[in-house]
Amino acid sequence: MNPMRNQGSANAVLHPPVASRGATAGLVLSMLLASLGTSIANISLPALADAFAAPFTQVQAVVVAYLAGLTVSVFIAGHLGDRRGLKPMLLAGLLLFAGGALLCGLAPSLGLLVGARALQGMGAAFLMTLSMALMREAADPKRMGQAMGLLGTVSALGTALGPSLGGALLALAGWRSIFLLQVPLALGAWFLAWLWLPAGGGRPGAAPAPWRALSGQGLVPALGVNVLVAAVMMTTLVVGPFYLGAGLGIQAAQVGMVMSVGPLISIFGGVLAGRRVDAWGSRRTFMLGLGLLAAGAALMAWLPDRIGVLGYLLAIAVLTPGYQLFQAANNTATLADVPQERRGAVSGLLSLSRNIGLILGASVMGRVFAWGAGTTDFNHAAPSAMARGLLVSFALAAVLMLVCAAPRIRSTSI
Repeated sequence: MNPMRNQGSANAVLHPPVASRGATAGLVLSMLLASLGTSIANISLPALADAFAAPFTQVQAVVVAYLAGLTVSVFIAGHLGDRRGLKPMLLAGLLLFAGGALLCGLAPSLGLLVGARALQGMGAAFLMTLSMALMREAADPKRMGQAMGLLGTVSALGTALGPSLGGALLALAGWRSIFLLQVPLALGAWFLAWLWLPAGGGRPGAAPAPWRALSGQGLVPALGVNVLVAAVMMTTLVVGPFYLGAGLGIQAAQVGMVMSVGPLISIFGGVLAGRRVDAWGSRRTFMLGLGLLAAGAALMAWLPDRIGVLGYLLAIAVLTPGYQLFQAANNTATLADVPQERRGAVSGLLSLSRNIGLILGASVMGRVFAWGAGTTDFNHAAPSAMARGLLVSFALAAVLMLVCAAPRIRSTSI
């Protein structure tokens, strides 16, 4: 018998320790799968090109389709969670994710594989968005920051784990196993969520609170800052490989090792960041996070050109904790006072704003780097040109973080 079946209250909170652990496990696994899906297929692109006799530009759609399905569906997932219940929609999303992964593993052609990946990305939108909203429902209010930090850690873990896990599966059982493994994991998460999550998650059919009231609570500024911070962090992923290779002249294998430092810090820093939110409050942690982001961006602009890889790593060691602190504080504060019937949609907006920031970081900040370097031919650019590009792009990033912090500083001083 389902131990939570008789808990019909819309405001149910998972106080029993066993139930809380079971619910948390289901939500953590759901978030892990959504983030794992963004990176696990990348390693298989050469194998897919061989299997389907297709050029790289075509097989790259396997990655893009997932991200596109995820991005366009996050707000829809949140809205449906509010209207039809967070738990039922999470369960539906897990089945959609599992079905998409199964179709990917069985796809007889590249076109069907791309379509199945888009379907899987749509399912991932439900996992990513509703896990955050349901964690808000399930967690002890006194440990809300820690709960949000845990989701941030799991998201980073999934992204970092994807390439290594995908590479191991590719070597052992071929590219299809990369997708087929996700099916039993998604079904396991479905079972945990069905068994332990309260039936009252969300308020199906309830009249939602007006968006104007939410805007008055600072929703729009929170989403705007989320866009800019995500763009800055994406800049490190886009600019980093080019600068490390062409600017500092290190080998590809070493570039990969250096680039893995940020995700590794994220894995260990998420829960710690959440604990700071619980101990210090969202506002103080938010400002500390933005301060570290601004300082890390400034260090990235100048240090690597002066002391090489060590300077890059020092900047990352400041940027990444700043991002973890910001994320835990911003997510906690944004969801804290949101009416229950709007939590799914607001969680969707948080995910959407982050994805928009990632896209802007990859496109706009990438162009700023190229403008600063004075060339788009990075493979043949002089190290001095790459240093100029790094200086311009991360100096701009530091200014953006200070601009984000300025309104909070002014409001504190008044």
